[in-house]
Amino acid sequence: MKLIANLLTALVAFCHLGFLTLEMFFWDHSVGRKIFAMTPEVSASSAALAKNQGLYNGFLAAGLIWGMWKERRDIKLFFLGCAIIAGVFGGITAKTSILFTQALPALIALVCVLISTRDEGKRHGGITL
Repeated sequence: MKLIANLLTALVAFCHLGFLTLEMFFWDHSVGRKIFAMTPEVSASSAALAKNQGLYNGFLAAGLIWGMWKERRDIKLFFLGCAIIAGVFGGITAKTSILFTQALPALIALVCVLISTRDEGKRHGGITL
């Protein structure tokens, strides 16, 4: 289960690196306009906001990678929780599909991290590290 939890956490981190790339580098480009269904005027006028949003997605990815690198449950849970909250907020305020592309994968990864660390705790005499 730990391998599945780590793979799903890595997938969420990879997705956030993808969001960073799209928002920071391809927002005001034909690729970004096609993906986000924007006119050139809309993409140009919102490019600075998208870069800011992309940076935040980069912070989420960095936090998840840090948690995996240090094998720290608390760090992974914190950043997965942040990704869930950001996804729910985006789903409510921007586009419903964000619930499925951002919040749901993070929620599944978070549940798997909780389950995998619960199993570890049982093997270590009930102490969850």
